Amino acid sequence: MNGKQITKLGFEKRAVALALAAATLRERAGIDREEILNELRSVQANPEAYVSGGVYAELAEELTSQQAVLDARRASELRPSPLPYRVWGEDLIEPGARDQMDVAMRLPVGRAGALMPDAHVGYGLPIGGVLATEDAVIPYGVGVDIGCSMRLSVLPLAPASLSTDEATRFLLKHTRFGAGVGFEKRDREDHEVLHEQTWREQPLLRHLQGKAAEQIGTSGSGNHFVEFGTFSLPAPDLGLEVGEYLAILSHSGSRGFGAQVANHYTKVAQALHPALDGQGRKLAWLPLDTEEGEGYWQAMNLAGRYALANHDLIHARLARALGVTPAATVGNSHNLAWKQEVEGHERIVHRKGATPAERGQLGLIPGSMADPGFVVRGKGNQGALASASHGAGRQLGRKAAANTLAKKDVQAYLRERGVTLIGGGIDEAPQAYKRIENVIARQSDLVDVVATFTPRVVRMDTGGEDV
Repeated sequence: MNGKQITKLGFEKRAVALALAAATLRERAGIDREEILNELRSVQANPEAYVSGGVYAELAEELTSQQAVLDARRASELRPSPLPYRVWGEDLIEPGARDQMDVAMRLPVGRAGALMPDAHVGYGLPIGGVLATEDAVIPYGVGVDIGCSMRLSVLPLAPASLSTDEATRFLLKHTRFGAGVGFEKRDREDHEVLHEQTWREQPLLRHLQGKAAEQIGTSGSGNHFVEFGTFSLPAPDLGLEVGEYLAILSHSGSRGFGAQVANHYTKVAQALHPALDGQGRKLAWLPLDTEEGEGYWQAMNLAGRYALANHDLIHARLARALGVTPAATVGNSHNLAWKQEVEGHERIVHRKGATPAERGQLGLIPGSMADPGFVVRGKGNQGALASASHGAGRQLGRKAAANTLAKKDVQAYLRERGVTLIGGGIDEAPQAYKRIENVIARQSDLVDVVATFTPRVVRMDTGGEDV
């Protein structure tokens, strides 16, 4: 027997050497060449039958391993064309976001999807993309800022009871913004989320617990904010009478902790699917029935709870400073994955920059630093996987906004609307965003508007050139 004869049977790489070694042993045992070739064909056809022992066991194990790798690569291949999905506000959405959603809908684990009217280009799944998968979770389908969320506290105070100067002073004293920023140690508050057993169940989480504790109760950079404004309720709801109230609105996420979880597990997912390339590589997934998938699911949900804890402390500090207890609160996460029934099957529904909108579910859709936000109630539209937009959505990228918008025009826009801004870069200017009224109008079959929030004093991270 020789290697050429083995190769002609279709064996590859290491399997050729193992087949030749086994064939040599069979030749020494007096078995003729044709019978050995038939045995090799049999091992090749059904290696699982030979792995338990015998002269062909090592070859069978190698063939089984090669087949597993091949199956994994085939499973990573994208569908030739995307599954159909619905789009809301198509006239508002840039082609790049559609292209990204098309790639997501070609994933072999994808089962359903939808695109919200605030959609724009992101990493992997577009911002405003909703994707349902089968038994798999996609780290970049959730996003880098895991658990990014909204919170509104309606206070039992008239809007005029807090002056602009007082509101500014409270925000400067009781909020913190920026990458790596936390409260001074003496002012740092505790929260039950920091004492969960979950932190001790993964080396990664143990490593990140200290960072999370340092940054608890704070906000990041970019489009995160804390605002005082006027809450207008046109009909009795939320346990409140019709009228106008002072309110606090915040947008915050899981800080550096969530970002490191996202980046770590994205690399793990990409290593599992080496055949994915281009845009598909950013949508590498983790099967939920694997150690890696279970680890990400656990870490993702902890990051989601941590993000909500940040809102808890932000609102508690400000309400305490004002000497009041909120009369009503509304909140939701919009960068997370949920287990949800879709067309009679349990799916993993990723909402990357999308608001959960099950029938009767309350949510928050903010505008920009100078435009109104809305409390909404979901209609449970299954074509949208019970989702809605998470905001107005960008119409200019950060670099484009910084390069094209004039500071004087942004400042004039703020003055016209009576908004005082603390921090806030020109890349977050209202003109960088779609008009929130247009976005809300495109999703009337997804949500009903319950109330309006109009910002008055807004704090954000400085982030580049100040407005």
